[in-house]
Amino acid sequence: MQFLEQAPRFFFFTGKGGVGKTSLACAAAIRLADEGKRVLLVSTDPASNVGQVFGVTIGNHITEISDVPRLSAMEIDPQAAAQAYRDRLVEPVRGVLPDDAVKTIEESLSGACTTEIAAFDEFTALLTDDSLTADFDHVLFDTAPTGHTIRLLQLPGAWSGFLEAGKGDASCLGPLAGLEKQRNQYKDAVNALADPTRTRLVLVARPQLSTLREVARTQEEFASLGLSQQYLVINGVLPAIEAQQDPLALAIHERENAALAAMPGVLDALPCDRLPLKPFNLIGLDALRQMLSDEPARDPEANDSREALPEVAQATLAHLVDEIAVDGHGLVMLMGKGGVGKTTIAAAIAVELAQRGLPVHLTTSDPAAHLTETLDGAMPNLSVGRIDPQVETERYRQRVLATKGDSLDAEGRALLEEDLRSPCTEEIAVFQAFSRTIREANKKFVVMDTAPTGHTLLLLDATGAYHREIARQMGDTGMNFSTPMMKLQDPKQTKVLVVTLAETTPVLEALNLQNDLRRADIEPWAWVVNNSVAASQPRSPLLLQRARHEVSQIEQIAKHHASRYALVPMLEEEPVGPERLMALASRKTASSSQGTQIDPEQAATKKNAAGSTGSLASS
Repeated sequence: MQFLEQAPRFFFFTGKGGVGKTSLACAAAIRLADEGKRVLLVSTDPASNVGQVFGVTIGNHITEISDVPRLSAMEIDPQAAAQAYRDRLVEPVRGVLPDDAVKTIEESLSGACTTEIAAFDEFTALLTDDSLTADFDHVLFDTAPTGHTIRLLQLPGAWSGFLEAGKGDASCLGPLAGLEKQRNQYKDAVNALADPTRTRLVLVARPQLSTLREVARTQEEFASLGLSQQYLVINGVLPAIEAQQDPLALAIHERENAALAAMPGVLDALPCDRLPLKPFNLIGLDALRQMLSDEPARDPEANDSREALPEVAQATLAHLVDEIAVDGHGLVMLMGKGGVGKTTIAAAIAVELAQRGLPVHLTTSDPAAHLTETLDGAMPNLSVGRIDPQVETERYRQRVLATKGDSLDAEGRALLEEDLRSPCTEEIAVFQAFSRTIREANKKFVVMDTAPTGHTLLLLDATGAYHREIARQMGDTGMNFSTPMMKLQDPKQTKVLVVTLAETTPVLEALNLQNDLRRADIEPWAWVVNNSVAASQPRSPLLLQRARHEVSQIEQIAKHHASRYALVPMLEEEPVGPERLMALASRKTASSSQGTQIDPEQAATKKNAAGSTGSLASS
């Protein structure tokens, strides 16, 4: 493996959601530990699943992986980091400042921006404070999906610049004195990231044109930040031998070859490793050790290859669209782990609704948006948009300057402009754009492709904070009021569809997301199991084995997790363009085979207890 040769102290694994960053980071950490190195594996993903991969509980502290000598891991918990950050800033002034002033500071520290910067503090500390990682030869960072990671890596420069120019005594993160103390830490973090002798960036992709284009953009953005030590790993390449007697496998193989042949030129110069697709999920030490092995793969849970593949009855996406269309308007939010196909499913639902003559606005809150590439065309009744953080932030700045700044003198306007340069301005701007999107759904269908789970939960956290503040202000007036959070909680106005794959980790991730949403009194309306091999009835031995692993996951979803669900098969042609997207919403089912069947009519589950109510901020 080229990316592990002459290993530096720090590794970063990043890329589009669902490409296998976590599996690769875990496999690399095990390989280095097996070679006698002391290794710390750190997840900076708000929706981390490192603990699930290893089958242990890790959390926000360094935890030894008992089955792998010399390997430890930790998951930076954004909520825990934010609480520690708040305590660090508030406790020194409690009892010194008036109670009203302390309460104001606490309220200013309740937003999602505080959560992000607090998690970032822990991340930069691991990069810069040798005492925290002195016991380790290597520190490997399993990062959030691309858009969120770029935002994270830009924070040192953004906050350093803000602190350099800032003259105020408070910001949305509390007293600036608290940030001033971090100036040297942020500067050292930038230097560590840009030092090729200390840090190696591993760009992870699938053999798919969309992920290769994404990783090419990432390469250029990281290069502009000074991160030059970059390696490329293309994960999950279907072996050519599997394409010999299976039309589906042949189509996948040809599609992958075409994508690799058309790989963006900026990636050609990077050292590159290609890893074959495995017939099993990369969960557990045995599977992870095989990920980087040159030996033939052995499925730890292999079934008899002659055993018939159980039939899975398909509740189609078209049936969900039938129910959605009845209301004539509303917000449809697609949520889930990165890489599960939210963009594709969102586009398919939007296209199908538009095809029925209903007005639809298809939009996204994902920083790494690919809606236009997936839609690849126009059609009547359908408009496409995006909540672009940079555009929304500039729009918000100009609006504030034109209103609040209009009556200020030169000094006051300069102070206002300085405050608006805070990176937290983006949080407010994106939330306001999200609120406008929710209001738009009063008159038409708005189908939203959301960012990967962790980033979206931060956005909903801000929505919940706003709701609590409005409720507090209106509590004694007796007046009726409505907030974006209240509309998200109303299934007549908002339908949340949880998108997943029929694999262990994505299903666990979807279940965790469902529990988080329920704590905010948002009940997921349906699950969509996307890209199912089992629903495609393959003949390739490798794909058959993967299909067998899927069946038990589909059963769990149908019987225990979802009140309604749809099963979307893996297709021979990539679902790009209106015609192919409409095919995803077809009522046709896969060909029959002998075996047991999951009946969607009988599989309707009783809702799990919603648990405690309240906003995501308290979860």
